[in-house]
Formats: sequence, C-alpha cells, structure tokens
Amino acid sequence: MNISSIQLYLIKMPLKSPFITHLGVVGEREGIIVEIIDHDGICGYGEGVAFSSPWYTEETVETSFHMLNDFLIPLLQNQPIQHPKEATMLFQSIRRNNMAKSALETALWDLYSKQNQASLSKMLGGKKERIPSGVVVATNSVTKALSQIEHYLEEGYQRFKIKIHPGQDVSLLAEIRRYYPDIPLMADANSSYTIKDIEQLKSLDQFNLLMIEQPLGHDDLIEHGILQKEIMTPICLDESIVTFDDARKAIDYGCCKVINVKVGRVGGLYEAKRIHDYCFEKDIEVWCGGMIEFGISRAHNIALASLPGFSIPGDISASNRFWEEDIILPEVTVENGWVNVPSGIGIGFEINPKRLKETMVSKRKYVF
Repeated sequence: MNISSIQLYLIKMPLKSPFITHLGVVGEREGIIVEIIDHDGICGYGEGVAFSSPWYTEETVETSFHMLNDFLIPLLQNQPIQHPKEATMLFQSIRRNNMAKSALETALWDLYSKQNQASLSKMLGGKKERIPSGVVVATNSVTKALSQIEHYLEEGYQRFKIKIHPGQDVSLLAEIRRYYPDIPLMADANSSYTIKDIEQLKSLDQFNLLMIEQPLGHDDLIEHGILQKEIMTPICLDESIVTFDDARKAIDYGCCKVINVKVGRVGGLYEAKRIHDYCFEKDIEVWCGGMIEFGISRAHNIALASLPGFSIPGDISASNRFWEEDIILPEVTVENGWVNVPSGIGIGFEINPKRLKETMVSKRKYVF
C-alpha cells in the first residue's frame, strides 16, 4: 500500500451532556486518531474507540496507544501489505486488543479506498445511499429520558435505546410506554443481570421491545441461549461478540436473534463485514453500534451500515448529538431520521484541522 508514514493523535473533547449508565458517567471523551500517509501524499484516517477506563472492555486509550506504538505499527513497518484485509491476518499474532487493531485497520481501509478512487461504502459492498438513524437515551432520570425522547422524535430518529439495570427497568419502561406506546424501543442492559433474573427479564416482554441488548455476562454465550428460550423479546448480543467465531457460535447455538456489530469491538472492518455476511446468510438481524465516537469512526460506521444486512437503525446519530464541534468536515447530520452515505472517495469526509489542533493532547510520527 506504499505507506510513507503514520501519525497518531491523542485528542480529548467534552461531551455536550454526560452519558450515564449504571457502569459510570462519561463527561469527557479521549480518543486516538490514526493518519496513514502514502508516498503520493494520500491520507487515510482511523479512530481508536477505547475509553479512558476499562468499563466497556479491558482496553483503554493508554493500552491502545501502547499496542499501536510498540507492536502493531512495527508489525506493519516490517511486513508491507497490499490490501487492508491482510492487516487482520498480520495482527493475529497479538491477542485481543481489538480496538487498537481497528484504529489502524480502518485507516488502511480509508487509504486503500482513496488509492482506488472509490468510496469506502462501495469497497465494502455497500448498497444503500442512506441509512436509518437510531439514538441512545442515557440518563438515570425518567423525566430526562422522556424529555430526550421527545427531542429526538422531533429530530426524526427512527429507533430509541434506553439503558436499564436491576431497579431501573420495569418502572422506567412502563413510564416510557405510557407516553410513547408505539416508538421503536429497545433496552440495553450492559450485562447487569444474571441468569437468576429470568423472571424479572420475562416481565420485560410486556413492553414490546425490539430487543434487549446484552442482559447477561459480557463474555457469555451459553446462558444467553438459555434465557432466549425463556423470553419472547429478542436477545441482542454486543460485548460477547468479539470475533467472527463468537458470532458463528452464537447463531448456530441459538444464543440470540440479533447481533450488534461494532467495528472497534471486533477488530476492524474486515471482521465486521465477515460477521455481517454470515448473519445475512443465516437471516439474523444486525445493526451498527456506537461508541460515543468522533467523526472518523462515525464515518466508518456509516460505510459499514450501508451493507444490505443492516436492517435495524444503528447508533449512528448526528455529530451534534455529542459534540459542540466535531473533527470532520462536513459534520454528520440526520435529516428526517436518515443519514446520507457519502459518495466521495474513502470515508467521504475531511479532517477539520482547526478542531483537531484544538483538541489534540499529543502526537507521534512513525516513518516507513
């Protein structure tokens, strides 16, 4: 791929309002922006989506930077590749650390698409010109949840996800359904229940949810399969699916009816596409999850969600959902509940150099 250099930018930006779950509160977001430049001066961009602390997965911004600096970039320096999918094979010598791998792999995909004068969506096999947009309601207040839903409905969002946990589930969902009986609603538990809570989880069937996301252990498949046989609400797996084989086993053994595909969680676009393709073949619904990203990762998610199997609106909201000003131009917008898939080359967005400089904490360059 004729790589000349790689630059890593550590950036930090406050959210417009805190993102609240039972696992913690995110008020400020750190992230790693990867810029890969070839010998013709073409630039590809990726984003590391690990959080500052290991509440979602074991990875953090600091561990991702360590993996990129000390292992992944040196591997790429020592073994040139011709296609982004080769990076997946190359990185197999490093266990897990999928968000660090994805940061580099997605930048390679953007660069490769630009080198081939094609949009990333088309390079992945995307068919859609626009995708439906969903949104997350993340607050511990019923009043604020209802207010957020009202606001997002006015903006046209087509699917609403509410965070739940024991002690804040039935009463919260009942109140939402009292005011909004027909909105497409799902619940995300972030592994806050155990298999002993089957009766409590059965009680959620009354709310006509699209799905309940990751109710049990973050690394579990088996007990989710037991639970799925006991409840009517479709189970969606998120944290449990970190590889293609995880997805295959979950589907083959009936552990879920829906899978949330997050590019960072599974190690990059190549693995995400493999999971999509298998789910599409097996008639399992998929949707594209979000990680409170900056614009680079959001752009990669848009390209992925343009694939035909993504039938459920994903967590791909407008840039102004989280940020006063994003790091891309133009910013991602939602129009009547839809996000347009860029037709320009690569991810279809440019870096906002002013905003990148304003939010940058540090940078490091690697010459090939």
